[in-house]
Amino acid sequence: MTGIELRSNAFNDHSFIARRYAYEGPNVSPPLTWSGVPDDAAELVLLCEDPDAPSGTFAHWVVVGIDPHSDGVEAGHCPPGGTELVNGYGQQGWGGPHPPPGDDAHHYFFRLYALSEPCVLPDAPRADEVHEEVEKRRIADGTLVGLYQR
Repeated sequence: MTGIELRSNAFNDHSFIARRYAYEGPNVSPPLTWSGVPDDAAELVLLCEDPDAPSGTFAHWVVVGIDPHSDGVEAGHCPPGGTELVNGYGQQGWGGPHPPPGDDAHHYFFRLYALSEPCVLPDAPRADEVHEEVEKRRIADGTLVGLYQR
C-alpha cells in the first residue's frame, strides 16, 4: 500500500490547530494539500475525527467523491468534486474542534483515503462507518494530526 502525503500550511503534524478552525471560533475548515495519490484511484475520501471525544470517536468532517487528480483544498472550502456529509454536530460540512474545557489536548486525525472504487455512506456517518467502508476499497492513505485544547 502506498502512502499519501497530507499537509497543511495552517498547522504541522502533531501541533496545535488555531482557534480560527475551532467550533467556538470562526469554524473555518483548514487548508490541506496532498500528493502521492495513486493514478488508479477512483475517488478520495476525507475524514477528520477526534478519538479522544468523551462519547467515542467524533466525526468532524466527512467528504466523499473528491477528485483523485486534485492536490488540495483551500481554507473554508469543500475539496474539489467532493460532497460534504453531515458531521457529528448534525451539520453538513466542517465542524471544528470543541473538546470539553479542561481536557488534555484532543487529537484531530485528518485522514485522506484513495479508493479503488467509490464508496457509499449514509448522509450522517459515524467515524467507524467511514472506516468500515473505506477499508474495503483503500489503495492508499495519508494522515495529519492536529491538537486542540480549551
